Amino acid sequence: DVVSGDFYWLHEMEGVKILTVADCTGHGVPGALVSVVCNEALNRCVKEFNLKEPKDILDKSRELIIKTFAKSGKGIQDGMDICMISIKKDVLHYAGAYNPLWIVRHVDNLTDSQKNEKGTVIINELGLIELKACKQPVGLYENEKPFIQTELQLFKNDKLYLFTDGFADQFGGERNKKFKSKPFKKLLLNNSLLPMNEQQVILNETFDAWKGNEEQ
Repeated sequence: DVVSGDFYWLHEMEGVKILTVADCTGHGVPGALVSVVCNEALNRCVKEFNLKEPKDILDKSRELIIKTFAKSGKGIQDGMDICMISIKKDVLHYAGAYNPLWIVRHVDNLTDSQKNEKGTVIINELGLIELKACKQPVGLYENEKPFIQTELQLFKNDKLYLFTDGFADQFGGERNKKFKSKPFKKLLLNNSLLPMNEQQVILNETFDAWKGNEEQ
């Protein structure tokens, strides 16, 4: 009951860095076993099928995961929510299943449409923008569609945040409510100029203080 369905995964090929943060359905040992299946599907996508684009990797991973669970004959419908990015030089490609990507950058590098997006948060000279995910899992899904990919130019000092829903959905605080996304965005934005190891400390301390005695 202490193993997790969350994992991160990194691969580099031909100058392209591919990074993923995933959240597999199920809890405890079943969730961990699903993580093994999903992790292996990602490995096969890049090593066996030589895929580089996030949308192609997610489409193929879904196919492999569904086939793997179909072999068990038990109608398993587990899969993963995921945020996947690839970076080559200053070009970023993103595709996601339920899990968005957040980018913190200087306001001078934001377009007018990015500034006006509902999910954008701006504090002083920094803005946090959200690249939205497809509302479907990487797994068996009744209305499945090909995954959509977003391309974006990166600027110097951009910060990229990949995450699962575990932080925003954590119950705690004085009224035992969820932490929620907007306070999470502000927390990241307010500390984004600090070195990453210091940001990690603040995130851990904030999470533990919010969680208190509640279950993770």
